[in-house]
Amino acid sequence: MFRKPNRIAPLCTIALVAALSSAAAFSQQPGFSSWKDDLSPISATDWNYDTSAHLLERAGFGGTPQQITALAALSPTEAVRSLVYFDEVGNNHLQPFDHSGIHDPGIEPFPPSRPATTDIAKATGEALGVKVKPVGNRRLQPVVNKFFYWLRASVLETNRVAYWWANRMVASENPLQEKMALFWHGHYAINESKVRDYRKLLMELELFHAMGTGNFRDLMVAVAQDPAMLSFLDAGVNVKGAPNENFAREIMELFTMGVGNYSENDIREAARAFTGWNFVDLQFVVNEEQHDDGIKMFLGQSGNFSGVEIIDLIMEQTVTADYIAAKLYRFFVREELSDSLNQELGSILRDADYEIAPLLEKIFLSKDFHSTHSVGQQIKSPVQLAISTYRKLGLKNVPGVPDFNRATGALSQSLFRPPTVAGWAGGRSWVTPGLLLERGNFARDVLFPDINFVPPDRINGSREIRSVADRIREGQDITSATQPSSVGADQIMAESNMLADRDEDFNTRYGSFRGWQMAIERVKPISRHTARLNLSQMVINEGLTDTSEVVNYFVARFMRVKPGEGSLRMLNQFLNKELGTTDILAAQSYMEDSLRLVLHLIFSQPEYQLS
Repeated sequence: MFRKPNRIAPLCTIALVAALSSAAAFSQQPGFSSWKDDLSPISATDWNYDTSAHLLERAGFGGTPQQITALAALSPTEAVRSLVYFDEVGNNHLQPFDHSGIHDPGIEPFPPSRPATTDIAKATGEALGVKVKPVGNRRLQPVVNKFFYWLRASVLETNRVAYWWANRMVASENPLQEKMALFWHGHYAINESKVRDYRKLLMELELFHAMGTGNFRDLMVAVAQDPAMLSFLDAGVNVKGAPNENFAREIMELFTMGVGNYSENDIREAARAFTGWNFVDLQFVVNEEQHDDGIKMFLGQSGNFSGVEIIDLIMEQTVTADYIAAKLYRFFVREELSDSLNQELGSILRDADYEIAPLLEKIFLSKDFHSTHSVGQQIKSPVQLAISTYRKLGLKNVPGVPDFNRATGALSQSLFRPPTVAGWAGGRSWVTPGLLLERGNFARDVLFPDINFVPPDRINGSREIRSVADRIREGQDITSATQPSSVGADQIMAESNMLADRDEDFNTRYGSFRGWQMAIERVKPISRHTARLNLSQMVINEGLTDTSEVVNYFVARFMRVKPGEGSLRMLNQFLNKELGTTDILAAQSYMEDSLRLVLHLIFSQPEYQLS
């Protein structure tokens, strides 16, 4: 099994990267090279188990042999339409998010910073629904504690939302609904650290679930008026006479048209049209007194345009459909996209009046989608890797060990925490040498859970917070306990003796410490079961009798790109040595750990990283 990286790791990972490149370039999956860029539909005679598996892999997160077989029993058109035009009734088993009840209406509107919070408290005698103590030491401490409480609680509740979403991805009967939500989450990238309100993040996710395969124009308007996006792109400071260009720039550059298809003046004029757009708690509002209702010149047209009219003018541009079609294609098919194919896809989207579903149907049915240039050529994102692993194992929910958020974060993709407003880079950025080792570590932790696991939502990992807690347990007062760690012990004791009753309005470090305590107390814990696996029973149920059959079955079940003959021999030899026999029936009473070890090797193969 993989261990923590050491000095020989660079050599190993260089070999892994080289093997990955080779696998991507020379995929052995079915399909025809001549199908490249051909959007005509695949015929029923070419439809089989492998094409169905590829469809389920890309339009969802893969599946079990039983799920793939059921899809293969349909015609190509029926199979694609069952995924694209999904029925919500089939997902009645999915539960809505279970809120912890951590939000207090008194904190609205939440101030932008701790100094802003204490300034409000000093000026008005109250902030965040907490009154300032009339007399005594640290009169503002309860206000500061409440400020940090909400920051910490929102982080923990966001982690719960991410787990809830991951469970939907694993258990949903409509995998494309979740895959599209993941696409839009990367397209309309917002970060919890900026929004600082899990409720807004959840609302935007629910928007993607509801409108993800619907009309792009309607989705764009909905996102532009969504409190999460308005908060993330600083809509509150976009006012008449002093327009903020962040919102207008990102709408054109990242969300609709792409760089180079508008001018700086278009950005300035569009920003004027969006002035006054804001939110109150979870509601979109237009502050008319802050809105610039003058004439704007935008994309060659003049008028008293509103924000919605600006979006409609953007939708009239040919480049908009081309840009969105290209992003969808690269997400679901492959990075390489010719200009002619891009224009053809853009025309399909425009002719459908920006309805996403018809474009997806056309792509998934196409020969190009099933060509050797597309099959097995996509590197799984960390979320896709984790969810597809769980689905192919036949799990019904996400294990609590390893922690989903920590595992995908270590692989460079944390839900609700994209690195920039442009989302995740994807592609080869997922498979640096260090990240390839982490992928092997993830597989190990699923198959052999960490017995020393500590739930990250029940403990704060900050050394600073731990030191404060330790000092308070030792009996130090707040002033001494919150001294920076660099301060010497003798100096701390001296200050503790002299300043035990120091007169101060608040202690920020204690507020951070107390905020974590309050948050962990109130946020519901994440369920922490391990993956309930029985590979021995899986092998027995399949009627497998020798080790070569087991290896072939595992490879076929879990991998979309078959490893080379050398890797297959290695896997067979490894399992033979582990079991001490090739006879599965003879080894069935003790083979579980050996099966998990060989599956770990399979999960660690470069080809397993490909979809």
